[in-house]
Amino acid sequence: MAASASANDNNAGRGGKGVVDFEDLLPVIAKKLGGEGLMRELQKGFEVLMDKEKKVITLESLKRNSALLGLHDLKEDEIVSMLKEGDIDGDGVLNIMDFCVLMFRLSPQLMEDSCFWLQHALQHELHSSTLFYY
Repeated sequence: MAASASANDNNAGRGGKGVVDFEDLLPVIAKKLGGEGLMRELQKGFEVLMDKEKKVITLESLKRNSALLGLHDLKEDEIVSMLKEGDIDGDGVLNIMDFCVLMFRLSPQLMEDSCFWLQHALQHELHSSTLFYY
């Protein structure tokens, strides 16, 4: 998955204060793969965590797959809190947009670089549109 969540070994992923410590690898991935590569990696991470039938991340799928994130000892209320934090539209699950926004919010460096990535994406779209018309 794009954002590697490495749990604090001494505190079973809670950082000692009920907060999960995340190793912020998104900026490294973005720099190496570019904006489109980063989005592909986020898509892959989403697919690992999602309920395969519902195509969204549910409480059950997140509980089932939290070990893949190195979060073996999270309590259900902590998983519910994570889900609520990312649930932008309030439907109780994370769709791909909710997940990507959450990953960006958890990455302070990417938040700072987001203007660059937006400009890059807009330039790419403009260039693609221009090529189509010529």
